[in-house]
Amino acid sequence: MWMTLHSRLCLGTFALFTRVVQVGAQNLTDEQVGVVSQRLAEGAQKSWELGTRTQTILELNATRYSVFSRNSLPPPSTPPNNLTAVLEPFFSIPNNVVGNRANLNNGTVGPQPLIPDASAADPASIGMSVLLANWTGQANGNASMDFAGAARDQLDYLLNVVPRTPDGAISHRVSEVQLWSDFVYMVPPFIAYYGMLSGNRTLMLEAYNQIMLYRGYLRDTNAQNKWKHVLLGQDPKGPGNDGGYWTTGNGWAAAGMLRVLATMRNSQFANTFKNQQKDLGNWVKEIHDGMYPLLDNSTNLWTNYPDVPSTATGNFFDTAGSALLASTVFRAAVMLNQFTHVPAAERIRRTLFSPSTDPLPTTSPSSSSSRPSSSRAPSSVPSSVPSSSTVRSSNTTRSSSTETSLSSAPTATSPLSSSTLPSSTTITTPSATPTVFEGYGHITVDGWLAPVVNPDSYGQEGSKSPESEAFALQLHSAWRDWIADGARGANGGMSLRFASKGVWMWVVCMGVVGALVV
Repeated sequence: MWMTLHSRLCLGTFALFTRVVQVGAQNLTDEQVGVVSQRLAEGAQKSWELGTRTQTILELNATRYSVFSRNSLPPPSTPPNNLTAVLEPFFSIPNNVVGNRANLNNGTVGPQPLIPDASAADPASIGMSVLLANWTGQANGNASMDFAGAARDQLDYLLNVVPRTPDGAISHRVSEVQLWSDFVYMVPPFIAYYGMLSGNRTLMLEAYNQIMLYRGYLRDTNAQNKWKHVLLGQDPKGPGNDGGYWTTGNGWAAAGMLRVLATMRNSQFANTFKNQQKDLGNWVKEIHDGMYPLLDNSTNLWTNYPDVPSTATGNFFDTAGSALLASTVFRAAVMLNQFTHVPAAERIRRTLFSPSTDPLPTTSPSSSSSRPSSSRAPSSVPSSVPSSSTVRSSNTTRSSSTETSLSSAPTATSPLSSSTLPSSTTITTPSATPTVFEGYGHITVDGWLAPVVNPDSYGQEGSKSPESEAFALQLHSAWRDWIADGARGANGGMSLRFASKGVWMWVVCMGVVGALVV
């Protein structure tokens, strides 16, 4: 048994001064996690969904290989026996992607994305899994499974083919220069991880530089530093711009920053990037401080665009972005000692993962998603969301830091047989165990988070969103790691866990925070 001194004092006055609230039903059980994981596996088919799924698997089941591990990087080149099985679904993604590259790209060689896509950024989200497949020798001598070459081509494509702003920000899209907040989750973490594995400090700096450049364009200092979603696009046939403060977009940005920060902190270059790490931590805090005052206290959720009325066209309460932004607060509490918004993040988590007196219907509505990933666009953005405003531009030339040798890619060693990438966009949902999510207010009985933004049309409400399943699992994982860290910042909550029964309770006692594990 372990407890802090404050916890002992609190327990000593338990009978007189406490009220105990059991929240065992507000934590996802292993069975529930399995159902949500299965929905994610079934639904993740597009490039960014596959990339987000890979990160979710690591954070949830193979934390030794997550950048959020407290262990130094790189991770073991030979996965421990106890992780072999849980890493199988993770490695199946880069195996399928690399194994099918020649079919998907018609035999193209040289710089190219891992998956053909009108988004220049989304395929890079798969890049870290490809790097890890190479690092751990998944090719097993099969020359056709060239993980190192695929990762190198993806990096070269980003650095030397994709268009840029005059000051060097890599475009989120292929056809024109357009910046999306989503980019921060898709590209910089891949570049940073590539730099760590290859011993290339310049690449890691470039990951930071890209975030800095995107922040310069998308952060709105007149809106408490919230990030706009999409700017600079001029193509009339493109997805258009979105000057609104999209909830999920702010979450993408904060989550991407935290991944780059964790990679830097655990890398061989940590001591040389102290200022950059400080910046990234402060920039995460900016987003949290801008978004959390707009959290709806009656629902413990944000709307799709939090600064306009919930009844506006294209606006609705969104559990997807809410889950993502709650997960980043728990990560920031552990990594950065940022505790201001922990109580609100915990309210979001309890709201999402609790039964309700007003449960969702047994059958959720059909997904309104019908667009391919390359056409993510607003169908009906709230009319009161501001249009693109003038943003800074620069005549400075492209930074020399991006002129990087690609020869330092970690050597491939490896064969896993490939299988065909999913092509259907139809999501079938076998019934979950009938009682697993019975009566939940924000999770259907089939295990889908709801209500959610349509991930392919961000101005519309959708359903059966694979990325929302990933965000729910990332929230669960981040909260679990926060609990293991002592539940610091709970502001009056003491976490007690009775391991034999898996019961968690919060004890409000004299403003003391502590943890007890029995």
